[in-house]
Amino acid sequence: MNQMTKKYISFLLMALMVWGALFGTASTAYAAEYEKIEDLNGKKIGVQTGCLYETHITDECPDTEIQYFTMPQDMILALNSQKIDAYLIEEVGYYATAAVHPELTTLDESAGLCEAAVIIGNNDKQQRLLAEVNEFIANHGPDGDGMLDEMFTYWVRDFDAETSRTEQGGFTGENGELIIACEGGYEPFSYVNEEGDCGYDVDFMYRFCREYGYTPVIQRVAFESIAPGAESGKFDIGLNIILSDERDANACLSDVYYTCDIFMVVPNDVEDDMGFFAKMKDNFNNTFIKEGRWKMFASGAGTTLLITLSSILFGTVIGFAVFMACRKGNRIVNGLTDASLWLIQGMPTVLLLMILYYIIFGSTRLSGTIVAIVGFTLIFACSMFDMLSVGFGAIPHGQYEAATALGYSENQSFFKILLPQAARHFLPIYKNDVVTLIKETSVAGYIAIQDLTKVSDLVRARTYQAFFALIFTAIIYFVMSGILTRIVEMVEKKIDPKRRPQDKILEGIQEIE
Repeated sequence: MNQMTKKYISFLLMALMVWGALFGTASTAYAAEYEKIEDLNGKKIGVQTGCLYETHITDECPDTEIQYFTMPQDMILALNSQKIDAYLIEEVGYYATAAVHPELTTLDESAGLCEAAVIIGNNDKQQRLLAEVNEFIANHGPDGDGMLDEMFTYWVRDFDAETSRTEQGGFTGENGELIIACEGGYEPFSYVNEEGDCGYDVDFMYRFCREYGYTPVIQRVAFESIAPGAESGKFDIGLNIILSDERDANACLSDVYYTCDIFMVVPNDVEDDMGFFAKMKDNFNNTFIKEGRWKMFASGAGTTLLITLSSILFGTVIGFAVFMACRKGNRIVNGLTDASLWLIQGMPTVLLLMILYYIIFGSTRLSGTIVAIVGFTLIFACSMFDMLSVGFGAIPHGQYEAATALGYSENQSFFKILLPQAARHFLPIYKNDVVTLIKETSVAGYIAIQDLTKVSDLVRARTYQAFFALIFTAIIYFVMSGILTRIVEMVEKKIDPKRRPQDKILEGIQEIE
């Protein structure tokens, strides 16, 4: 496939992405055809992973197809594009979206009751924190001074993203830091504005930390990663854990700190009177200009680039070093290498990152970025080892003998004669693996990293608009892939004698008269 064909294919794919983003999610508004939950039996219903809301409708909808989503915003897009017929969400989350999504409504019938608790991390502070959190809930709940009810009214029933704020300071910190895991992209629970982290959950924990002398450290992670992170001891506290009998028996959970109804969201009968260009202008402003969100994209791109470049550098060095140790046929070294290759290459990237973050480094305070660099370095080192094996395997054995006959030492033969020839074979693979690594870093947000993809999720969580956030993120990945690919191509061209200019090939050779 030549370069021109690749460019045409890339352009076509980008055009399809834009078309889908512009028109694929803009379904025609239609009247809600459901009155009761049982009317949705046999339909497709969306549920956020880890919320367990589907358990509340098993009697009314035994034949329903449940589809799981990472974020509530993804369920909204799926409903508007008619990929699902309805979705379940707690009262708190629905009120936050109702103002900006008049095309959605809820059934009058409640799907059940949502009870949320705090999960306490499995570490030496567990029992003390559990007692303190329960005391805090008792003192400020309905049977106490009612502060939690006032917070619920402020953040839920009267929520306004433009004016709602969380007091950021006032922490004494005499009892040390408290690592707090929250979703970070779900209004009004926890989200990010120009002042920092805010929302009901953040406000709850900030008030707790002021009262009990802690300094809060917020970690924004995927919702389904909160409980595993706390149970491994990576986080001291995780928020918004929906209660169930199984969870209550197996995890260290606090008393309930808020209760609300679970709603079934269905399409509403409204017409959208905003024009296409007005929508695009509003979308662009909300995605990049408002609250300086372009800075979040810049920071996320920087984090992604840091992880990618570090992993490529360290992975190349480690892969090369392991290959050098194995090339002489040491059985022990080769056995360990083969086992490592089998283990790392046979494991999904997300699973490897989560094992590193929550288990291997679970008892440490290493940042998610460092753990991600470790994980992607291991992945790229395995690829580098395979590339070198392929490259050197393609060189005829006579090259070794010829180098020895010319008087070269073993190291001189390797670096001056064999490595340049092997590079011609493995650099094209190296180039493809660099691009693959860039794309794989998009899953780093599972371990509390605010990379480019995670920033896109956070912004979508605030704006409830997907077009510019997703398309711009895709473009940035394309640009980074293109730049790094070009750098590898330049190295490839410099090494390959067939692709070098004639004057460079003949450099140092004197013309015979």
